[in-house]
Amino acid sequence: MIFRQFFDTTSSTYTYLLASRAGGEALIIDPVLEKTDHYLRVLKELDLRLVKAVDTHVHADHITGLGSLRDATHCVTVMGAESSVDVVSMRVNEGDTINIENISLDVLYTPGHTNDSYCFLLGDRVFTGDTLLIRGTGRTDFQHGSAEDQYNSIFGKLLKLPDDTLVYPGHDYKGDTVSTIAEERAFNPRLQVSSAAEYADIMNNLKLPNPKLMDVAVPANQKIGLRQDEAALKDSTVDARTSMALLNDSSVVFVDLREDGERHSNGVIEGAMHVPYPSLSDAIGPGGALNILATRMETRLLLFCAYGERSALALQDMQERGFSNVIHMAGGMGAWVEAGGVVSAAESDV
Repeated sequence: MIFRQFFDTTSSTYTYLLASRAGGEALIIDPVLEKTDHYLRVLKELDLRLVKAVDTHVHADHITGLGSLRDATHCVTVMGAESSVDVVSMRVNEGDTINIENISLDVLYTPGHTNDSYCFLLGDRVFTGDTLLIRGTGRTDFQHGSAEDQYNSIFGKLLKLPDDTLVYPGHDYKGDTVSTIAEERAFNPRLQVSSAAEYADIMNNLKLPNPKLMDVAVPANQKIGLRQDEAALKDSTVDARTSMALLNDSSVVFVDLREDGERHSNGVIEGAMHVPYPSLSDAIGPGGALNILATRMETRLLLFCAYGERSALALQDMQERGFSNVIHMAGGMGAWVEAGGVVSAAESDV
């Protein structure tokens, strides 16, 4: 496995890059906007294709690199379902997995630092964001934080992981890079408590100043979605109600770009063709299924995903390759359900 740990000195943020092999798919956790060019350089040097960019929560001390990486690589942006961002490509819940080639992260919902804090477990290591730090824990006094919730997240979930599980936090301010669950249980001063009330008493009396960039970073990080009204997309974008009217048009092929897990959790549009977004390049290349369909003059392809971001990116890719008979559904399945569109169970669930 390829594993890289990056550090931003301004915000003391750790960013993690994961891939199973050189030349394969990659995933990045908690990227920082100002480091985008550095990440892209390393990806190029290691011959990696960035498939997913993930944030553990809405950050208050730096602006996320999710949007800049999406724009540069057309990767899928991922955040927890509780996050208050306007649009990301994919939202995950506890029990879901975030998958790329030969790597699968288990999603843990760990509120407390914020109400949208998540951790990600990969075999022998856990990426804890701001929930559990090395010899510390994330503050709980803003963004709907809760010391009691954090106590439950740490003691009820993280500290129940195997003792030798490596802890990779979202920040460190002392120069430490990694710890273990056993070390934190034994030596983390904030965890030497006997109850949630005792822990809350510690956290509620820290009296820390707000992060310097909080008033800038939080609003910016809540508005990271791809602009689906851009001129290049506008004329090829339809809303959910218009899409519903096209469902019985035999010349229109609906193309579902979501992953299997999303389809099984949230249902499907009956009769839609399934082309997972990561496989789009092959599907629109010579001999690919979408390439063949798109070259039929009488056929139009209607792309959709969960919230419209992946389908907009796919539309851009297809427009750049000269396909003109392609449209996408703004708002994706979220908008489809809100408009009263019919949703069926995925085939394997029937």
